[in-house]
Amino acid sequence: MNPLCGRCNLVVYPTEKVNCLDKYWHKGCFSCEVCKMTLNMKNYKGFAKRPYCNAHYPKTNFTCVADTPENLRLKQQSKMQSHVLYREDFEKNKGKGFSAVADTPEMQRMKKLQDQISNIKYHEEFEKKKTGGEVPHQQPSNPSPAFQPPAASQNFHYEPAPVPAQAAAAAPPPSAGKRYRAVYDYAAADEDEVSFVDGDVIIDVQQIDEGWMYGRVERTGQQGMLPANYVEAI
Repeated sequence: MNPLCGRCNLVVYPTEKVNCLDKYWHKGCFSCEVCKMTLNMKNYKGFAKRPYCNAHYPKTNFTCVADTPENLRLKQQSKMQSHVLYREDFEKNKGKGFSAVADTPEMQRMKKLQDQISNIKYHEEFEKKKTGGEVPHQQPSNPSPAFQPPAASQNFHYEPAPVPAQAAAAAPPPSAGKRYRAVYDYAAADEDEVSFVDGDVIIDVQQIDEGWMYGRVERTGQQGMLPANYVEAI
C-alpha cells in the first residue's frame, strides 16, 4: 500500500516519492512552509518535522526565566549537589595530585642540607635519652697544653695534684630485663645501630620512641639502636 503525502495527504507513488523527516512527500509538495519554494535533499532544513528553506528556518530565541520559588529551590539543590560531588571527588583524589618538581642542583643542595640537619637533631635527641641529660659539648680540636709543674729548682717538694678521672659516659639505664626476639634480619645503617638476624635474642632493651629501641644482641654482644618493628617481646 502506497503512503500518503505529508502535506496534501494524497497517495504518493514510488516514482514521485521523497522520503524525509520521517514522512513521504510528493516532489512538488516538499517545499518551504513559508515561501513554498521547492526543496530537495541538499538545501532543506528540518524543524519540528517540517521542511524550511535557509532564509525562513526558525531562529531559536532565548527567553528570560523569572526567579520563582521553584526555580530558586532547584538552583539551590543543584548547587548543593555540586558541592557534594566536589567534596567526594576531592576526598577520592586527595594525596594523588602532587605536581612534579624539577630536581635542579639547587633543590638537591637544599635537600642534602635538610637531611644533614635532620640527622644531627636525631642523634642529639638519641644521646639525650641514652645519657639521661644534655648532650655533652664536644672538646675543641686543639686542647690546651697539659699543666706543667714548676721547675725543680723552685720547688723541691712539689707533688702534682691528682687529676680527677674523666667521668665515663653514662651507660643506658637498666631495662628491667626486657627481652625481645628478632623476627627479621636487619643490617645496621649507622654507627650507633646494631645488626642481627632472624631469631636473635635482644636483651637489656629500652624504648627510645615509637620506632626505635636500644638493646644488646645476646649472640654477638653488640649493643646499639634497632628498629622496633623488627622485633617482638618474648
